[in-house]
Amino acid sequence: MTGYDRQSWTLHIRKDNFKFSAAHMTVFPNGDKEGLHGHNYQVELAIELAEPGLGRMLSYEVFKQALRTVCAAWDEKVLIAGDNPWLETLPAEVGEYAFRLCGKRYVLPADEVTVLEMDNITAENLAQALFERFWRELTRDPAIPWRERIIAVSLRVDESPGQGATYTIGWQSD
Repeated sequence: MTGYDRQSWTLHIRKDNFKFSAAHMTVFPNGDKEGLHGHNYQVELAIELAEPGLGRMLSYEVFKQALRTVCAAWDEKVLIAGDNPWLETLPAEVGEYAFRLCGKRYVLPADEVTVLEMDNITAENLAQALFERFWRELTRDPAIPWRERIIAVSLRVDESPGQGATYTIGWQSD
């Protein structure tokens, strides 16, 4: 076969245990918001490789362990967008997290809240933030030349079957 400029292989990793259950409130541009509700988020990963040969092989288990770690951090949490302009953090008792969002006041157990550096809790923002956490976890071992082996990575977060968002990064080939 000739006439092509590039070839690649894509690893797909999706398992029932790559998930997290979390509550959130999406805020709309006019300052209205959804009520507090939750999803059983499913996470899926795709890794595009330049070459799958033995010397450049990457173990699925490395990716799966990093995914499990980052999903566990958000499991059974209320996710709050810390950079949302309608969020006001309020004084609270020890062990509590108090805030006002779009004019409504909430007090929650602090250990059940995760404040994320984003302006809104949406599938798009969660896909990017989860990817960034996944990538930091994956690349903790500097001995593995990740960018030499990987062309692109996509992480998908579905908040319900058929509804979600994908965040992708890639590198230019030399």
